[in-house]
Amino acid sequence: MSLGLSISDVVNVDVVLTPLAAATRNFGSLLIMGSSLVIDTDERLRQYSTIDQVATDFGISAPEYLAASLFFSQSPQPSLVNIGVYAQTATAGRLQGGVLSAAEQTIGNFTAITTGAIDIMIDGVAVDETTINFSADSNLNGVAATLTTALAGKGTVTWDATYQRFVLTSATTGSASSVGFATVPGSGTDIGPLFGFDEASNGRSAPGSAIETAAAGITACANASSDWYGALIAPLTAIADSDHLAVSAFIEAASPSRIYGLTTQASSVLDGTVTSDIASQLQALKYEHTLVQYSSSSPYAVASLFGRAFTVDFTGNNTAITLKFKTEPGVTAETLSESQAQALKSKNCNVFINYNNSTAIIQEGVMCSGTFFDERQGLDWLQNAVQTNVYNLLYTSPTKIPQTDAGVNQIVAACDQAMESGVSNGLVAPGTWTAGGFGALQQGQTLSKGYYVYAPTVSSQSQADREARKAPTIQIAAKLAGAVHFANVVINVNR
Repeated sequence: MSLGLSISDVVNVDVVLTPLAAATRNFGSLLIMGSSLVIDTDERLRQYSTIDQVATDFGISAPEYLAASLFFSQSPQPSLVNIGVYAQTATAGRLQGGVLSAAEQTIGNFTAITTGAIDIMIDGVAVDETTINFSADSNLNGVAATLTTALAGKGTVTWDATYQRFVLTSATTGSASSVGFATVPGSGTDIGPLFGFDEASNGRSAPGSAIETAAAGITACANASSDWYGALIAPLTAIADSDHLAVSAFIEAASPSRIYGLTTQASSVLDGTVTSDIASQLQALKYEHTLVQYSSSSPYAVASLFGRAFTVDFTGNNTAITLKFKTEPGVTAETLSESQAQALKSKNCNVFINYNNSTAIIQEGVMCSGTFFDERQGLDWLQNAVQTNVYNLLYTSPTKIPQTDAGVNQIVAACDQAMESGVSNGLVAPGTWTAGGFGALQQGQTLSKGYYVYAPTVSSQSQADREARKAPTIQIAAKLAGAVHFANVVINVNR
């Protein structure tokens, strides 16, 4: 043992760990909102990284699976999908028991009980059952059936082999439908812990829900998670155009920014004289964050479009894409007349279409406003990249960013870094600035870097802004790289 004075009296060293910087959003994450009763409205959504995981939960015929299958069938393959739920019909309250270990699942644990008792609240009413006999049951499904019989129509018990737990579902539906945790009964053998229904077993009680609108459902999914950027709806029963309009209105105003995609199978969209179809209605509203695709074969075709768009890595080099000319694996391409294709184009409605050279492509890859999808997604990413960079500068700095020109220049540098990423991935490129100028930028001037960042001097600030510790307003000019969708070639022949 070393004795003596502390070395800290001479040399004192403190280790200060810089806070972890905030990450930019994932602009490749899709939400598929359905109405299958696999996920309850209390849990609201789950994340999946493979189609096998989706199949395990939903089976291979559920709308959620069919949409996810198109999403994951794209090449390159996207990496993540969220599946959410909304109460298209009233749902029942339920109690998900705690996960049982292999030893706890041994059938002998149950067959040894001939005087089982459970004390539990279902729909706010105490249910006290005793003398439940499991001795004749040969498996956990049989055990669940025996308890269901004992509940006498008040609820149903099932064995969930996937998650290795019992589930007790109320016989009623709606917001008053509920199942509480089991408590110790006054007599008999307590089976609450055996089924994982007591609170100590770490189960979960989820209340029932009244019927929700699609807009209420998408709002709830947005409140539940900010991890998704795009959304589509794959319900058990097709929703009305009015529902799509309500969802689009929410998405248009959403913060953080999101996009909504829907597939229409209405043949009226192919008629240029019709203006009552969903594509025409959304076009008239000039929505920037909603897109429509026509498909006669698949009600979830837009999932494939999302799958291709959501593989873009904005942190890479030359990774930006345009959706036109891309394919949709799993979706049957449309064979349309020139007038029908023109009707879709005039309504800003996308389609996966056959050409007479044995190819099929997505066209035109636009939002309902006519803005190209790749520009909408790219600009949403760029906004978030600049915002995150500036936030991280303020958040991770061990000292304050001074309210001086030098301090503002640090903010400008953070903006520069995000804009350079936009140049690198192909969203932004050098070109002529055709809008009004600001700072040193004039209309008609060439943006040699593809962008220009301007910040006025601190001395030009109002006293009120300075006292509020605001930085001067920073302006950025960015020239989009665009993409070639059409080409004209003239062949001059001389002889």
